[in-house]
Amino acid sequence: MSVFLDQCYEHMNKGEVIVAYKGTIGADIITNTLSLVELKLENIDVQNAVKKKLYNILVESLQNLYHHVDVPLNNGESDDCKSNFGIFILSKLEDAFRISTGNFIHHDRIPVIKEKIDKINSLSEEELKEFYKFVLNNQKFSEKGGGGLGLIDMARKSGNKLDYKFFKYSDDFEFFNLTVVINAPSNLN
Repeated sequence: MSVFLDQCYEHMNKGEVIVAYKGTIGADIITNTLSLVELKLENIDVQNAVKKKLYNILVESLQNLYHHVDVPLNNGESDDCKSNFGIFILSKLEDAFRISTGNFIHHDRIPVIKEKIDKINSLSEEELKEFYKFVLNNQKFSEKGGGGLGLIDMARKSGNKLDYKFFKYSDDFEFFNLTVVINAPSNLN
């Protein structure tokens, strides 16, 4: 893996890693990852409601990786960048889980992504619920098939703000990192 991607991975890697993956994101990888996470969650002492939230947010995060990646031209840096490359890390913090994903996007898409996430992060729980209904009923799909519900749903289910960062890769591409934290008090099951 390139030095650039190693640096992105290190930024994303926090807490006790439960599952981590870096490479081509495909339907088989998503299916296998979800099965593996399901097995690992069985052995973690946390409320079932938290496990369900975590799994649902994980599904949405992996779907975003699969559907919304742009493939940069290879700058001679790495073969990883020639494919549907993504990074995914699920980790356990002291009282929370952390899902961090990363993928390449064309820099032209950054303003729209920032605007969506900043809007979502500015809303209260009730406003987020209303916004979800509004988008559901008035949805316009992007050329990649997304209507924006996934990000809203992740914020609603996690009860936390979405954290994001862009790492400059080239003049045309950035590496987009999205992190969702799911609170998980471990005293009850």
